[in-house]
Amino acid sequence: MYLKLILLIPFFLLTKSTHEDDFFWGQNGHRATGKIAENYLTKKAKRNIDKLLKGKSLALVSTYADEIKSDRKYNSYSVWHYVNMGLEESYEVSEKNPEGDLVVGIDTCIKVLRNDKSTEEDKVFHLKMLIHLIGDLHQPMHIGRKEDKGGNDIQVQWFGQGTNLHSVWDTKMIEDYNMGYLELAANADHLSKIQVTSLQKGTVIDWVNEVHVATNEVYKSVKVGEKLSYRYSYLYLETVRTQLQKGGIRLAKVLNEIFG
Repeated sequence: MYLKLILLIPFFLLTKSTHEDDFFWGQNGHRATGKIAENYLTKKAKRNIDKLLKGKSLALVSTYADEIKSDRKYNSYSVWHYVNMGLEESYEVSEKNPEGDLVVGIDTCIKVLRNDKSTEEDKVFHLKMLIHLIGDLHQPMHIGRKEDKGGNDIQVQWFGQGTNLHSVWDTKMIEDYNMGYLELAANADHLSKIQVTSLQKGTVIDWVNEVHVATNEVYKSVKVGEKLSYRYSYLYLETVRTQLQKGGIRLAKVLNEIFG
């Protein structure tokens, strides 16, 4: 029996490593986006959100949509985390997943939260989902190609360890930057009111198409099997930080429109 357990361990670890996409944007990334959003909420929106979440912060609940993946009853929500699009396509002309996608998920959450007939339980659930999904929208590999699962099937090395392109953008660069989410949020770029207003313009679909431009650049940034390390972070970590900040600022816009 002990021998069987020993033999199973490497297989378990291998299986786990191939599903690193289970932690979209990583915990620190989502929490940083949630924390940044709190800085741009109206007082009224803060009060209403605080009442609904019973005092829990946006940062705390921002990882909820990933945590529920361990419960099979939430399997139908997995398609809400991403959009599959060809690199030369816009969302409007892309082939849609009949089971839904990131845009559908965000739209559904907004409708539930705006509906006076929605139960408090439904509103809490969809608020937590919305906070997470706006973050996912701003991770370029969540708007990736269907054939490689948003970079999950593009194998690379990160400081000598095997991983995939999606995971590098979700977690690896953020983890190796060695800042907690509070530090990431506190050290976001200082933006003027005009700059913030400019970032908040447009619709969710406009934001998807904008991020998809960055997606194209990410795909061009590596070759399969490439060894990535300090230089890759030097070139692209700033993009990661910018996307986290944009996600927070735009999340605040959506929440202010619903609650403020």
